[in-house]
Amino acid sequence: MDNNLVLLGSTQQQDPALAAAELFQQLHQPDLALVLLFISPAYDLARLGPCLHRHFGDALVVGCTTAGEIGCHGYQQGSISGVSFAEPDFFAVAARLDNLHTFELADAFEAVMSSRHELARKSGQAIDRNSFALMLIDGLAACEERVASRLSSALGHIPLLGGSAGDNMRFENTAILLGGRFHSNSAAFVMVASRHPFEMFKSEHAARSGERMVITEADADSRLVTEINAEPAAAEYCRLLGLDPDQLDPHTFAAHPLVLQVGGVPYARSIQRVNDDLSLSFFCSVDEGVVLSGTEAQDLVASLAHTFSQVRDKLGRLQLVLGCDCILRRIMISNTAAQSRLSALLVQNRVVGFNTYGEQFNAMHVNQTFTGIAIGYAAGPSATHGAG
Repeated sequence: MDNNLVLLGSTQQQDPALAAAELFQQLHQPDLALVLLFISPAYDLARLGPCLHRHFGDALVVGCTTAGEIGCHGYQQGSISGVSFAEPDFFAVAARLDNLHTFELADAFEAVMSSRHELARKSGQAIDRNSFALMLIDGLAACEERVASRLSSALGHIPLLGGSAGDNMRFENTAILLGGRFHSNSAAFVMVASRHPFEMFKSEHAARSGERMVITEADADSRLVTEINAEPAAAEYCRLLGLDPDQLDPHTFAAHPLVLQVGGVPYARSIQRVNDDLSLSFFCSVDEGVVLSGTEAQDLVASLAHTFSQVRDKLGRLQLVLGCDCILRRIMISNTAAQSRLSALLVQNRVVGFNTYGEQFNAMHVNQTFTGIAIGYAAGPSATHGAG
């Protein structure tokens, strides 16, 4: 990277001490502002946190567990991928948000205002035009809608990108890393001030198709849909999409997400599993009365390549893309030629990030989407910046 202000790294070392040492060797640089790490749940997290702290000391290190990593080699598994940023081109602050189920708008304003004040003090920059926010959140707490909407309200025009921590589809334990320790039922909230231009974006590969369906019975808090069109949810989902009820599995759900239109913009609503009573558990909240539509899958690789092309048209050469890629997208193309094509595309566009249990795009919690913050290069010391 120019002036070594952004460094990418990854490790396949399974021993926490060796992994931390290798990451430090790759990512440490003078005037370190922020280290972001995306960590396979296969690691011994109780050992890894202190090992990272011993190497990076008081530097700001933030991360989460994943359902797959994206790094220097594209799609990775059983690894840790990461990126570091250095001052004066980047400044960062972070806060841990706890008790997510009771997180209110007042809590969001407190977190945002204190972070804005500290970031302005550190950077001496105009925070509104030169900053973006990141959120890494426990993917099993089922609180993304609550936290994202409240943070986005408090942030105003500052864009918010988020990803839900994963655990390789085990659905047992997901965690975020901050302060040298891993935490559950928590989120890491990060604000970054950048001297370089950036653009937030999202990409979907499914277009609305087929009959619409009305959610007639649901529990939004537990993300459970019991009835669609007043029929058992799984049975009606299969009937409308022409699917075999005996073959409902993650691959089927990945290939056939549902979509919600908000202001003409599609937001995917993906199914996690079918339950014994034929109810459907979703990866996000679905309210009674909501109208969803079936989808027709498009070329996932071509769709994302087109999105990257549009981003490069705005920013020019990219030095980094922070990416949150839904695990269902990866499942859908696993063991196909598209997987290697997509992995190569991620490398070409310098993507670092992870496969998530959900993505946050400003106030919205979405599924089956690739969301990202792309960072270009400043034209000079006085260049101005903006966000999409």
